[in-house]
Amino acid sequence: MSFLPNRNLVLVVDDDRGILRSMKRLLRQHGYDSVLFSSAEAFENHGDFENAACIILDINLNDGLSGIELRHGLKAAGIYAPVIYITANDNPAVHAAALQSGCLACLTKPFAANLLIESLKRASTGLT
Repeated sequence: MSFLPNRNLVLVVDDDRGILRSMKRLLRQHGYDSVLFSSAEAFENHGDFENAACIILDINLNDGLSGIELRHGLKAAGIYAPVIYITANDNPAVHAAALQSGCLACLTKPFAANLLIESLKRASTGLT
């Protein structure tokens, strides 16, 4: 039996707790449920990725893995949930690597909320 993802569930991985609080508030204001992770390890231990409409990954995490590496790990495990990257790193090589990994968007912090929400709408309607 195949289950459809929850089109309102967003998984967010960022090592900055302030960003996580802000993201939770923003997502709730726009009708999205969220599960927050402050580390790559916590995210990997979650295990239930297929029910998410989208995964928001910080590229530069403090615990050894990057968001891009997490994305590659998901793909290797056969999990293809849409990904949006967020990063404070505006290096063109980082953005190119993010885009090559197959993301929906790569947003540089601070980013306009509407850019994130528009990307989420594309993910939740299946227009990736």
